Amino acid sequence: MKVLIVSDTHGNHKNLDKILELAGDIDMFIHLGDVEGGEEYLDAVIECEKHIVRGNNDFFSDLPREEEFNIGKYRAFVTHGHSYYVSLDPEYIREEGKARCADIVMFGHTHKPYFEEKEEMVLLNPGSVSYPRQEGRKGSYIIMELDGEEKPKFKQFYLD
Repeated sequence: MKVLIVSDTHGNHKNLDKILELAGDIDMFIHLGDVEGGEEYLDAVIECEKHIVRGNNDFFSDLPREEEFNIGKYRAFVTHGHSYYVSLDPEYIREEGKARCADIVMFGHTHKPYFEEKEEMVLLNPGSVSYPRQEGRKGSYIIMELDGEEKPKFKQFYLD
């Protein structure tokens, strides 16, 4: 199973289109918020299972604030992250993930990639597709791959 994880497109689909082309066939698409009206576009161009949550800039959106679902045998908790103060420290969202018995916690909001595996839980942020804030300021995303009973593999990618 191949899962594409993105965040913070902010209505700008140019880089997302590049990422979709680079990623090739995917089995699941996860967007961690700040779609800014791009829901219809995502529905039109992505044909696989989709999970899209509302970010702090998704005003008047009907998207859910957060979701819990399974990816294979792993429990995922996804949210934009602003309600858990991820810009200050990942501790609040880590604790929420533990409380929800999540194996994988995904968030956006900071526009900076983040990956941590601690106490049998993965905590990740793919960064921003459109407005990156990390050093080098390249759009970024994560691909998660599951193969049978193995642990999931995560790979961070950056656009040129």
